[in-house]
Amino acid sequence: MTWIEVVVLGLVQGLTEFLPISSSAHLRITSEVFFGRDAGAAFTAVTQLGTEAAVVTYFAKDIGHLAGVWFRGFRMPMVRITDDYRIAWLVIIGTVPIAVLGLLFEDQIQTVGRNLWLVATTLIVFGLLLGLAERMGRQQVELRKITRKDGILLGFAQAMALIPGVSRAGGTITAGLLLGMTRPAIVRYSFLLAIPSVFAAGLFQLPDVFARDGPSVPQMIVATAIAFLVGYATIAWLLRYVERHSVYVFVWYRVVLGALILVGLSGGWLRAA
Repeated sequence: MTWIEVVVLGLVQGLTEFLPISSSAHLRITSEVFFGRDAGAAFTAVTQLGTEAAVVTYFAKDIGHLAGVWFRGFRMPMVRITDDYRIAWLVIIGTVPIAVLGLLFEDQIQTVGRNLWLVATTLIVFGLLLGLAERMGRQQVELRKITRKDGILLGFAQAMALIPGVSRAGGTITAGLLLGMTRPAIVRYSFLLAIPSVFAAGLFQLPDVFARDGPSVPQMIVATAIAFLVGYATIAWLLRYVERHSVYVFVWYRVVLGALILVGLSGGWLRAA
Protein backbone atom coordinates (compact mmCIF):
# COMPACT_ATOMS: atom_id res chain seq x y z
CA MET A 1 0.00 0.00 0.00
CA THR A 2 1.39 3.37 -1.02
CA TRP A 3 1.51 6.45 1.21
CA ILE A 4 -0.87 8.28 -1.14
CA GLU A 5 -3.39 5.47 -0.71
CA VAL A 6 -3.00 5.59 3.06
CA VAL A 7 -3.56 9.37 3.24
CA VAL A 8 -6.52 9.33 0.86
CA LEU A 9 -8.27 6.47 2.65
CA GLY A 10 -7.63 8.08 6.05
CA LEU A 11 -9.27 11.27 4.79
CA VAL A 12 -12.21 9.35 3.36
CA GLN A 13 -12.71 7.47 6.63
CA GLY A 14 -12.68 10.67 8.66
CA LEU A 15 -15.08 12.47 6.32
CA THR A 16 -17.64 9.70 5.94
CA GLU A 17 -17.72 7.72 9.21
CA PHE A 18 -20.27 9.94 10.93
CA LEU A 19 -22.34 10.95 7.92
CA PRO A 20 -25.25 8.66 6.90
CA ILE A 21 -23.49 7.71 3.66
CA SER A 22 -21.45 4.63 4.73
CA SER A 23 -17.72 4.97 5.34
CA SER A 24 -17.12 1.30 4.50
CA ALA A 25 -18.78 1.78 1.11
CA HIS A 26 -16.70 4.87 0.40
CA LEU A 27 -13.46 3.15 1.35
CA ARG A 28 -14.41 0.21 -0.87
CA ILE A 29 -15.36 2.46 -3.81
CA THR A 30 -12.35 4.78 -3.42
CA SER A 31 -9.96 1.83 -3.26
CA GLU A 32 -11.41 0.31 -6.41
CA VAL A 33 -11.77 3.49 -8.48
CA PHE A 34 -8.43 5.14 -7.68
CA PHE A 35 -6.16 2.27 -6.64
CA GLY A 36 -7.59 -0.76 -8.45
CA ARG A 37 -7.95 -2.97 -5.39
CA ASP A 38 -9.86 -3.44 -2.15
CA ALA A 39 -8.10 -2.17 0.98
CA GLY A 40 -10.10 -4.74 2.94
CA ALA A 41 -12.57 -4.86 5.80
CA ALA A 42 -9.75 -5.06 8.35
CA PHE A 43 -8.28 -1.75 7.17
CA THR A 44 -11.73 -0.17 7.49
CA ALA A 45 -12.21 -1.52 11.02
CA VAL A 46 -8.82 -0.33 12.24
CA THR A 47 -9.06 3.19 10.80
CA GLN A 48 -12.43 3.43 12.54
CA LEU A 49 -10.45 3.39 15.79
CA GLY A 50 -9.30 6.88 14.85
CA THR A 51 -12.80 8.19 14.23
CA GLU A 52 -14.14 6.60 17.39
CA ALA A 53 -11.27 8.15 19.34
CA ALA A 54 -12.60 11.45 17.98
CA VAL A 55 -16.04 10.58 19.40
CA VAL A 56 -14.55 9.77 22.80
CA THR A 57 -12.63 13.05 22.78
CA TYR A 58 -15.56 15.16 21.64
CA PHE A 59 -18.06 13.58 24.03
CA ALA A 60 -15.60 12.91 26.88
CA LYS A 61 -17.74 14.77 29.41
CA ASP A 62 -20.95 12.95 28.41
CA ILE A 63 -19.23 9.56 28.33
CA GLY A 64 -17.60 10.11 31.71
CA HIS A 65 -20.94 11.13 33.20
CA LEU A 66 -22.80 8.09 31.81
CA ALA A 67 -20.04 5.72 32.92
CA GLY A 68 -20.07 7.21 36.41
CA VAL A 69 -23.86 6.93 36.64
CA TRP A 70 -23.74 3.31 35.44
CA PHE A 71 -21.18 2.27 38.07
CA ARG A 72 -22.99 4.14 40.85
CA GLY A 73 -26.20 2.34 39.92
CA PHE A 74 -24.80 -0.94 41.25
CA ARG A 75 -24.67 0.39 44.81
CA MET A 76 -27.18 3.24 44.82
CA PRO A 77 -30.79 2.19 44.07
CA MET A 78 -31.95 5.79 43.54
CA VAL A 79 -29.57 6.16 40.60
CA ARG A 80 -31.27 3.28 38.80
CA ILE A 81 -34.43 5.29 38.16
CA THR A 82 -32.63 8.12 36.37
CA ASP A 83 -32.72 8.71 32.61
CA ASP A 84 -28.92 8.68 32.40
CA TYR A 85 -28.69 5.24 34.02
CA ARG A 86 -31.21 3.88 31.51
CA ILE A 87 -29.33 5.43 28.58
CA ALA A 88 -26.04 3.93 29.77
CA TRP A 89 -27.62 0.46 29.84
CA LEU A 90 -29.25 1.01 26.45
CA VAL A 91 -25.86 1.77 24.90
CA ILE A 92 -24.53 -1.51 26.32
CA ILE A 93 -27.59 -3.53 25.28
CA GLY A 94 -27.64 -1.91 21.84
CA THR A 95 -24.11 -3.17 21.20
CA VAL A 96 -25.10 -6.83 21.53
CA PRO A 97 -26.75 -7.28 18.07
CA ILE A 98 -23.79 -5.97 16.07
CA ALA A 99 -21.32 -7.96 18.20
CA VAL A 100 -23.18 -11.26 17.77
CA LEU A 101 -23.97 -10.81 14.08
CA GLY A 102 -20.46 -9.55 13.36
CA LEU A 103 -18.95 -12.74 14.77
CA LEU A 104 -21.49 -15.03 13.08
CA PHE A 105 -21.09 -13.49 9.62
CA GLU A 106 -17.45 -12.38 9.73
CA ASP A 107 -16.45 -14.32 6.60
CA GLN A 108 -19.41 -13.07 4.55
CA ILE A 109 -18.79 -9.48 5.64
CA GLN A 110 -15.17 -9.62 4.46
CA THR A 111 -15.95 -11.36 1.15
CA VAL A 112 -19.36 -11.27 -0.56
CA GLY A 113 -20.45 -8.32 1.56
CA ARG A 114 -17.89 -6.13 -0.20
CA ASN A 115 -19.21 -6.84 -3.70
CA LEU A 116 -19.84 -3.50 -5.42
CA TRP A 117 -23.19 -4.63 -6.82
CA LEU A 118 -24.36 -5.10 -3.24
CA VAL A 119 -22.72 -1.87 -2.06
CA ALA A 120 -24.39 0.20 -4.79
CA THR A 121 -27.78 -1.38 -4.15
CA THR A 122 -27.66 -0.80 -0.40
CA LEU A 123 -26.56 2.80 -0.92
CA ILE A 124 -29.70 3.44 -2.97
CA VAL A 125 -32.22 1.37 -1.00
CA PHE A 126 -31.18 2.55 2.44
CA GLY A 127 -30.81 6.09 1.14
CA LEU A 128 -34.46 6.03 0.08
CA LEU A 129 -35.42 4.59 3.48
CA LEU A 130 -33.57 7.47 5.15
CA GLY A 131 -35.56 9.92 3.04
CA LEU A 132 -38.80 8.18 3.99
CA ALA A 133 -37.88 8.36 7.67
CA GLU A 134 -37.11 12.08 7.37
CA ARG A 135 -40.52 12.66 5.79
CA MET A 136 -42.49 10.51 8.25
CA GLY A 137 -40.60 11.14 11.49
CA ARG A 138 -42.45 13.16 14.16
CA GLN A 139 -39.17 14.36 15.72
CA GLN A 140 -40.60 14.84 19.20
CA VAL A 141 -38.63 12.40 21.37
CA GLU A 142 -35.47 13.74 23.01
CA LEU A 143 -32.52 11.55 23.98
CA ARG A 144 -33.52 11.22 27.64
CA LYS A 145 -36.94 9.89 26.68
CA ILE A 146 -35.96 6.86 24.62
CA THR A 147 -37.32 3.57 25.91
CA ARG A 148 -35.82 0.10 26.31
CA LYS A 149 -37.66 -0.98 23.16
CA ASP A 150 -36.20 1.99 21.26
CA GLY A 151 -32.69 1.08 22.44
CA ILE A 152 -33.01 -2.52 21.25
CA LEU A 153 -34.39 -1.49 17.86
CA LEU A 154 -31.61 1.06 17.41
CA GLY A 155 -29.08 -1.65 18.26
CA PHE A 156 -30.39 -3.84 15.44
CA ALA A 157 -30.44 -0.82 13.13
CA GLN A 158 -26.76 -0.26 13.87
CA ALA A 159 -26.06 -3.93 13.15
CA MET A 160 -27.26 -3.46 9.57
CA ALA A 161 -24.11 -1.41 9.00
CA LEU A 162 -22.17 -4.69 8.87
CA ILE A 163 -23.22 -4.59 5.21
CA PRO A 164 -21.11 -1.97 3.40
CA GLY A 165 -23.39 0.68 1.96
CA VAL A 166 -25.96 0.66 4.75
CA SER A 167 -24.07 3.05 7.09
CA ARG A 168 -23.93 2.87 10.86
CA ALA A 169 -25.15 6.46 11.18
CA GLY A 170 -27.66 6.00 8.36
CA GLY A 171 -29.21 2.91 9.94
CA THR A 172 -29.57 4.42 13.40
CA ILE A 173 -30.75 7.82 12.12
CA THR A 174 -33.36 6.12 9.93
CA ALA A 175 -34.63 4.00 12.81
CA GLY A 176 -34.48 6.90 15.25
CA LEU A 177 -36.52 9.18 13.01
CA LEU A 178 -39.13 6.45 12.50
CA LEU A 179 -39.29 6.07 16.29
CA GLY A 180 -40.09 9.77 16.58
CA MET A 181 -36.70 11.01 17.82
CA THR A 182 -35.35 14.45 16.97
CA ARG A 183 -32.41 14.62 14.57
CA PRO A 184 -29.93 16.03 17.13
CA ALA A 185 -30.98 13.39 19.68
CA ILE A 186 -30.56 10.40 17.38
CA VAL A 187 -27.26 11.69 15.97
CA ARG A 188 -25.78 12.06 19.47
CA TYR A 189 -27.08 8.63 20.47
CA SER A 190 -25.66 7.14 17.28
CA PHE A 191 -22.21 8.42 18.23
CA LEU A 192 -22.44 6.92 21.73
CA LEU A 193 -23.85 3.61 20.50
CA ALA A 194 -21.00 3.11 18.02
CA ILE A 195 -18.16 3.42 20.54
CA PRO A 196 -18.12 -0.10 22.11
CA SER A 197 -18.67 -2.03 18.89
CA VAL A 198 -16.22 -0.06 16.74
CA PHE A 199 -13.40 -0.23 19.27
CA ALA A 200 -14.00 -3.97 19.72
CA ALA A 201 -14.05 -4.60 15.94
CA GLY A 202 -10.93 -2.52 15.35
CA LEU A 203 -8.92 -4.29 18.05
CA PHE A 204 -10.23 -7.70 16.94
CA GLN A 205 -9.17 -7.16 13.32
CA LEU A 206 -5.91 -5.36 14.04
CA PRO A 207 -3.78 -8.49 13.42
CA ASP A 208 -5.52 -9.07 10.06
CA VAL A 209 -4.31 -5.74 8.67
CA PHE A 210 -0.67 -6.76 8.93
CA ALA A 211 -1.17 -10.45 8.10
CA ARG A 212 -1.44 -9.80 4.39
CA ASP A 213 0.22 -7.53 1.84
CA GLY A 214 -1.26 -4.40 3.40
CA PRO A 215 -0.06 -1.24 5.13
CA SER A 216 2.93 -1.04 7.42
CA VAL A 217 2.61 -0.07 11.09
CA PRO A 218 3.65 3.57 10.42
CA GLN A 219 1.16 3.80 7.55
CA MET A 220 -1.64 2.43 9.73
CA ILE A 221 -0.80 4.95 12.46
CA VAL A 222 -0.89 7.83 9.98
CA ALA A 223 -4.19 6.70 8.43
CA THR A 224 -5.78 6.37 11.87
CA ALA A 225 -4.45 9.77 12.98
CA ILE A 226 -5.83 11.46 9.85
CA ALA A 227 -9.20 9.77 10.42
CA PHE A 228 -9.17 11.09 14.01
CA LEU A 229 -8.48 14.72 13.07
CA VAL A 230 -10.90 14.86 10.14
CA GLY A 231 -13.51 12.86 12.08
CA TYR A 232 -13.43 15.31 14.99
CA ALA A 233 -14.16 18.22 12.65
CA THR A 234 -16.93 16.22 10.96
CA ILE A 235 -18.66 15.55 14.30
CA ALA A 236 -18.79 19.25 15.13
CA TRP A 237 -20.13 20.10 11.67
CA LEU A 238 -22.78 17.36 11.61
CA LEU A 239 -24.21 18.25 15.03
CA ARG A 240 -24.68 21.86 13.90
CA TYR A 241 -26.04 20.82 10.52
CA VAL A 242 -28.82 18.50 11.76
CA GLU A 243 -30.14 21.18 14.11
CA ARG A 244 -31.11 23.35 11.13
CA HIS A 245 -31.37 21.07 8.11
CA SER A 246 -33.02 17.84 6.96
CA VAL A 247 -31.02 14.80 5.83
CA TYR A 248 -32.31 14.92 2.26
CA VAL A 249 -28.92 16.03 0.92
CA PHE A 250 -27.48 12.71 2.09
CA VAL A 251 -30.40 10.83 0.52
CA TRP A 252 -29.78 12.35 -2.89
CA TYR A 253 -26.02 11.83 -2.57
CA ARG A 254 -26.47 8.13 -1.77
CA VAL A 255 -28.87 7.56 -4.66
CA VAL A 256 -26.66 9.34 -7.19
CA LEU A 257 -23.47 7.61 -6.03
CA GLY A 258 -25.17 4.20 -6.03
CA ALA A 259 -26.51 4.80 -9.54
CA LEU A 260 -23.06 5.83 -10.80
CA ILE A 261 -21.51 2.67 -9.37
CA LEU A 262 -24.19 0.54 -11.03
CA VAL A 263 -23.48 2.27 -14.36
CA GLY A 264 -19.75 1.68 -13.92
CA LEU A 265 -20.30 -2.00 -13.15
CA SER A 266 -22.71 -2.46 -16.07
CA GLY A 267 -20.28 -0.81 -18.46
CA GLY A 268 -17.37 -2.91 -17.25
CA TRP A 269 -15.41 0.11 -15.96
CA LEU A 270 -15.48 -1.21 -12.39
CA ARG A 271 -14.88 -4.66 -10.95
CA ALA A 272 -17.54 -5.95 -8.60
CA ALA A 273 -15.13 -7.92 -6.38
